[in-house]
Amino acid sequence: MNTAAIDQDLSKLRVAVLGAGKMGGILIQAFLKQQILHPDQLLATVAHADRAAALSAQWGVQVSTDNRAVVEQADVILLGVKPFQIPDLIAQISPALTTGKLLISFAASVKTAAIEQAAGIEIPVIRSMPNTPSMLGAGISALCRGRYVTEPQMAFATRIFETIGRTVIVDEKHMDAVTGLSASGPAYIYIILESLAEAGVKVGLPRDIATLLAAQTTYGAARMVLETGYHPALLKDAVTTPAGCTIDGILELEEGGLRVTLIKAVMRATQRAKELAAG
Repeated sequence: MNTAAIDQDLSKLRVAVLGAGKMGGILIQAFLKQQILHPDQLLATVAHADRAAALSAQWGVQVSTDNRAVVEQADVILLGVKPFQIPDLIAQISPALTTGKLLISFAASVKTAAIEQAAGIEIPVIRSMPNTPSMLGAGISALCRGRYVTEPQMAFATRIFETIGRTVIVDEKHMDAVTGLSASGPAYIYIILESLAEAGVKVGLPRDIATLLAAQTTYGAARMVLETGYHPALLKDAVTTPAGCTIDGILELEEGGLRVTLIKAVMRATQRAKELAAG
């Protein structure tokens, strides 16, 4: 099947996930749970035969260790291996690739041009960067297109990544910044959340109560931004009453440099992503 004009009816597509590890497995299970693809439309590969058998039994889809054979059967191929494994994987499957297939990579810092060049043909390549909350359907995935991607192919990629959360489409030049912000960002939030919980313990709360308060507060604040559309500064001001408790807490945050530290964390992670992309 030529994927250049992917129809809204996906029932004729066969989708393969090469390297069905953590994120690949999350995507497969989301496709099945939301019934956008049937089990007989999905194929996957892993490195070891015993793991392949276990996942095939668990998911009810065809899982093997033969990347090239799976690619020959697939219309859309998701590349889920580690970044350093991409060149060898493309070399392995290139005899089975055609310009009518679609490659979607979620290998961090691997550029679409590098995959196109490795494939040796004018094949459409979409690069994605999901994050770990995708496990709960609460992720955010950034997508960018290679030179040969059509609008229907981009719409298809958006549709499948929406099974694990929200999506944004960006120019590829912004993908390193996406890595520094939303891909690395959950770790920053966990540190903030942990610190709030520790503070609760410091001022006398039981640890389980403090952790619940911190987690639900973080979740609720994020929902307020997403669902109201208000700027975070406006929402912050709504909590901050004159001469109240919150303004004293904010003063401590500003004196401690939290704002600048978070900005620098994103900048440092973005720079590291650029270094990895450059090889």
